[in-house]
Amino acid sequence: MKEYRLTDFLPTTKKEMELRGWDYVDVILFSGDAYVDHPSFGAAVIGRVLESHGYRVAIIPQPDWHGDYRDFKKLGRPRLFFGISPGCMDSMVNKYTANRRLRSEDAYSPDGRHDCRPEYPTIVYSRILRQLYPDVPIVLGGIEASLRRLTHYDYWQDKLRKCILCDSGADIISYGMGEKTVVSIAQRLAEGEDIKQLHDLPQTVYLAKEKDIPGGITNDDIVLHSHEECLRNKRAEAENYRHIEEESNKYHAQRLLQKVDGVYAVVNPPNPPMTTDELDASFDLPYTRLPHPKYKGKRIPAFEMITHSVNMHRGCFGGCAFCTISAHQGKFITCRSKESILKEVRQVAEMPDFKGYLSDLGGPSANMYGMHGRNLLACEKCKRPSCIHPQVCPNLNTDHSALLDIYHAVDALPKVKKSFIGSGVRYDLLLHHSKDEKSNEAARQYTRELICKHVSGRLKVAPEHTSDKVLYLMRKPSFQQFEQFKRIFDRINREENMRQQLIPYFISSHPGCKEADMAELAVITKRLDFHLEQVQDFTPTPMTIATEMWYSGYDPYTLEPVFSAKTAREKLAQRMFFFWYKREERRHIEQELKRIGRPDLISKLYSKGK
Repeated sequence: MKEYRLTDFLPTTKKEMELRGWDYVDVILFSGDAYVDHPSFGAAVIGRVLESHGYRVAIIPQPDWHGDYRDFKKLGRPRLFFGISPGCMDSMVNKYTANRRLRSEDAYSPDGRHDCRPEYPTIVYSRILRQLYPDVPIVLGGIEASLRRLTHYDYWQDKLRKCILCDSGADIISYGMGEKTVVSIAQRLAEGEDIKQLHDLPQTVYLAKEKDIPGGITNDDIVLHSHEECLRNKRAEAENYRHIEEESNKYHAQRLLQKVDGVYAVVNPPNPPMTTDELDASFDLPYTRLPHPKYKGKRIPAFEMITHSVNMHRGCFGGCAFCTISAHQGKFITCRSKESILKEVRQVAEMPDFKGYLSDLGGPSANMYGMHGRNLLACEKCKRPSCIHPQVCPNLNTDHSALLDIYHAVDALPKVKKSFIGSGVRYDLLLHHSKDEKSNEAARQYTRELICKHVSGRLKVAPEHTSDKVLYLMRKPSFQQFEQFKRIFDRINREENMRQQLIPYFISSHPGCKEADMAELAVITKRLDFHLEQVQDFTPTPMTIATEMWYSGYDPYTLEPVFSAKTAREKLAQRMFFFWYKREERRHIEQELKRIGRPDLISKLYSKGK
């Protein structure tokens, strides 16, 4: 493996700048995560992209936000702007469980320490920088700012909050995947433009008075209910969300405006999806794929998870109600080229701790690589948030051939013994019967090869529930499809003389789910001989339709009322059904089944032979 010097990483201190012969930097990025120079870590990606365009970039990871703010002063003032990259995960999801309890470990911090970042680092870092350097532009990026770009429900404070620009004092948000946008911002500022003039950039959010909005408010704009109206009326918040989601997933989106504090939060439409060449260019930058040397002797749990994995595409067209991936990356799939993927696999294979096993060849979903609409003009007019719910779009090409070709090429490399698929597999795509028999045959071949060659003993899939009513609100396929896939999985295991396990993931307390639904889930999964392990309570996170239903009580698309379990007692009453097989839960479950009028299920859970 190549020996890396300190200067192979982006500088994090004055000394490291001096080693490069720099006396200034153009951009200083503040990150809520440890600095891992890897394409899975957002600050590293943005830093490397800016570097590739000739800008001098430094990163200050996990600055101390207490005391005299020395970490915010140590590199001085950048020539162009400060960038805030709060982390790969929303900081509040990172710090707290679904029950609002502090987590014991932060996977993105050295040795898993949970005290290396504040709550809402976007706001905390921005306010400190604004206080110290009032005239230097501040650009927000990352998932925390992107998903808080308009009025949103904050589960941890149990209230609606404004566009994060209002609370942070920053100048602009580069939302979503930010490579193209941040380069445009740097170029415009380098040409002498004022940050307050950058109101025409795609995929940005800014605050402006009505008179300062380019072109004024037109009939082509979508004017949302104001923040103040949403505070008064939960239905208004639900109505807003439908527009926000649709415009996030359209190829040709409209501009969104929302009044707040007497000004407008203006969301410019996103850039078109990246091309393969553009995505390759981002992944092919000179990452060391290692934590910065300052962490020598310390473990970074998130890095350990992805050390020997390779990401092959961006985007997800699943549109799951509780997931933020499509909101952040969009529903259109952009694939890396085969050459770029193989180049990175070879780089991984040269790592000294590589034993021949890739932990994941994947993406947001494992098996969407190479998939797109057959008629792209139809896709450009579409505003469905999901290409596969409530049924697979007839225009969607679900051919797995390109993905199989990648697997075969990777497995043929001399240093690769086996490649595992750790990302989630969409079994509904494997079961879909296309009019194209070639696609159907590729799906059958993919299913067999996945099970025989790419599973390390346990295949994880996410049916999430058994109730069709709940699954519809989740935008997930019927549980019958999971049962069909399980039969195929079991048959292939018998034919190949293997003893692999299928591990299903489930969620309790999702909007629309009641205790009777959880009781039925327990009965059905018992019949299938599962003792569930991979389970979680629903956690409301910003900018998902499930969160909007949970907060507002309405389905944003139909405006029909939706029930949600909210109190600790209601949530616990649902969760315990996952663990019907534990002796200590039996009495509580029997009491609850009687209380909700379903004593008939007691015998199905606890009578022998049923």
